[in-house]
Amino acid sequence: MHSTLIVARMAPESSAEVAKLFTAFDTTEMPHRMGTRRRQLFSYRGLYFHLQDFDTADGGERIEAAKTDPRFIGISNDLKPFIEAYDPATWRSPADAMATRFYAWEASE
Repeated sequence: MHSTLIVARMAPESSAEVAKLFTAFDTTEMPHRMGTRRRQLFSYRGLYFHLQDFDTADGGERIEAAKTDPRFIGISNDLKPFIEAYDPATWRSPADAMATRFYAWEASE
């Protein structure tokens, strides 16, 4: 499994509306089209964390391919009042907000 973690800013009182937007989005075929297996959203002291898990490492490529879909464009626009770039001066795309994994561990089965 491959994961990505996007870090941004969000007012804590926006979490219910953001969850509502993703609930509607995730009931479409868009997560499947992008290869998303699991999505988890977290907030902490004005920060927003968007964790996505993919079956394969091509999740980023599949998201790039989905960016022209009206549903992707729609949720991106709908999220703008609630989510802002962590560093607006350097943000050009979600790739500019992705955390870098520097350690991973999994239990052996």
